[in-house]
Amino acid sequence: MFFQKTQNSLTKIPQISKLLRRISIFFSLFLGTILLSWIVKAQQPVTLNLLLPAPDAPPLQKMIENFEAKNPGIRINIIEGPNSTNLIEDLYTSSFLLGDSPYDLVNMDVIWTPKFAAAGWLLDLTDRVKPQELEAFLDKDIEAGFYEGNLYRLPIRSDVGMLYYREDLLKEAGFEPPETFQDLIKISQALQQDGTINWGYVWQGRQYEGAVAMFVEVLEGFGGFWVNPNTLEVGVDRPEALNAIEFLRTTIKEEISPPGVTTYHEEDTRRFFHNGQAAFLRSWPYVWTIANQKGSPIEGKIAIKPMVHAPNQNSGACLGGWGLGIAKSSRHPEEAWKAIQYFTSQDAQREFILQEGYVPSRIELFTDPEIVAKYPHFPQLLEVVEQAVLRPPIAQYAQASDILQRYLSAALTNRMSPERAMKAAANETRRLLKTGQGEQST
Repeated sequence: MFFQKTQNSLTKIPQISKLLRRISIFFSLFLGTILLSWIVKAQQPVTLNLLLPAPDAPPLQKMIENFEAKNPGIRINIIEGPNSTNLIEDLYTSSFLLGDSPYDLVNMDVIWTPKFAAAGWLLDLTDRVKPQELEAFLDKDIEAGFYEGNLYRLPIRSDVGMLYYREDLLKEAGFEPPETFQDLIKISQALQQDGTINWGYVWQGRQYEGAVAMFVEVLEGFGGFWVNPNTLEVGVDRPEALNAIEFLRTTIKEEISPPGVTTYHEEDTRRFFHNGQAAFLRSWPYVWTIANQKGSPIEGKIAIKPMVHAPNQNSGACLGGWGLGIAKSSRHPEEAWKAIQYFTSQDAQREFILQEGYVPSRIELFTDPEIVAKYPHFPQLLEVVEQAVLRPPIAQYAQASDILQRYLSAALTNRMSPERAMKAAANETRRLLKTGQGEQST
């Protein structure tokens, strides 16, 4: 019986051996498949998602192509959003609040950084950049990327409010460019009285963010302030703010500005100036290119300067512009940082500026010979940019802006007296900031 059992066992050995071989082959194939998938996955490029306003996508395309050529392992997928920057901000906000944001790179308007950083949606970039590297950029552009001492955004292009004027008309009438608010009023009235021009000065008075940007410049010119971000002190009910409002109301009352100016946005005012109906315009750098196009009625007839100011005060130029940060939820922060380093580099920005004519964020590019040859006003533009003023970098900026918009509009359209409107605006803003402090301390 023992012999028979042994014989049966021996006959099973080849079967077991065959089974083990099959198992070995299966595991080899299985492990090989996993290894192959890892290799394939490692060879596939990382894709970074970037949400942009639709008009901003084509200008960036060349820069993106150049980056991808230098970094074959990284692809950038542009998601085109609506034209409105407010709607883009809403899309970013809703995606972050839902907790499953698809975005890796975050393209931010200058006023979004505090909100996004305070909410914990951005990666801290402070340790990735040396202080001496930041010195190559405009001071205010870098300042706008900080929140509570940490860096969250690097500027890709700047923007700043300025005063355009008809250089030809002022020279013919024997006037120097205005320095003060009173100079602007005097020159405007003189040109209007002799029939040279229909209107003296056009500005953005509609109830929207553009009016806030415009008002920040006038407020700075009178020595005032809106919100001190360090102390959270509110200054819109102070005499300086009331003087700023009175200047704007005077331009309407004295018919220096059109009666409908309190309904105008950028393009409304640009058309007035472009068509030769106004001597002065407060607007952004994009106007220069359009105004000097071939066949423009004011081609070669305009100049720029910092906004006028009260005696013994400083000019104010509201800072705009766009910069890039990294979403804290991104699965590819290192690749995203590579993209930011490239997009904000000297060479990439030079090509971008030459191609699109945007305002650089790097100081040297304002006097770069190749750029100046194409855009001779850039050295003057640097003088304006050096007067840049930040809108208050506070987490509750959107709500504070809404408050100022409503009461500023009420004061400019005579629905409320300036004193009453600004007192209400200041009180609401103080309550907002106090509530924000309470939320942060809980």
